[in-house]
Amino acid sequence: MGLYLSLFGTFFKIGAFTFGGGWAMISIIEREIVDKHHWIKKEEFLDLLAVAQSLPGILAVNIATAVGDRIKGAKGSMVAAAGTILPSFMIILAIAIFLTPEIIKNNRIIASIFMGIRPAVVALIIAPVITSAKAAKLQWKTVWIPLVVALLIWLDMGLISNPIFFIVMGGLGGFLAWWWPRKFGKRERRKL
Repeated sequence: MGLYLSLFGTFFKIGAFTFGGGWAMISIIEREIVDKHHWIKKEEFLDLLAVAQSLPGILAVNIATAVGDRIKGAKGSMVAAAGTILPSFMIILAIAIFLTPEIIKNNRIIASIFMGIRPAVVALIIAPVITSAKAAKLQWKTVWIPLVVALLIWLDMGLISNPIFFIVMGGLGGFLAWWWPRKFGKRERRKL
């Protein structure tokens, strides 16, 4: 029972104190599940992050579900996912009940709070991007790939700006980078 409470409490805290969506949560998730609780290793976290991004749904919920499953199976995944979802649900419910769009627009204090959160969210998103790039051993000769993908998605040019297209192309490119030297590298060595 203690591990279930720890899973729920950890992901509840992550869900309650993180603004800005999945990328803003990554630093906190990593600190909690890798550094503090040692539920998974850093390398596993990066693999899990890649899989969680490519799956449909909310990034934090995908990670919580996978970590919960790894630790306590199906029940653990449900407990961790509930811990992640519940704070957002309660906050959105409270906002829907008490803060209408008119109140938010007309109240300078609330509008200022939301304006102040924006730069902090940008910083929370940039930090895991840099950490992930370092951990993935991204080099200057390959840094153009995520930059071009981000630019094409931002330009919104139809199919070519669909993130699913880039996930499929990235998987295909990774497979070719693995397969090509194994298939054709041996022939080149034989000729020499």
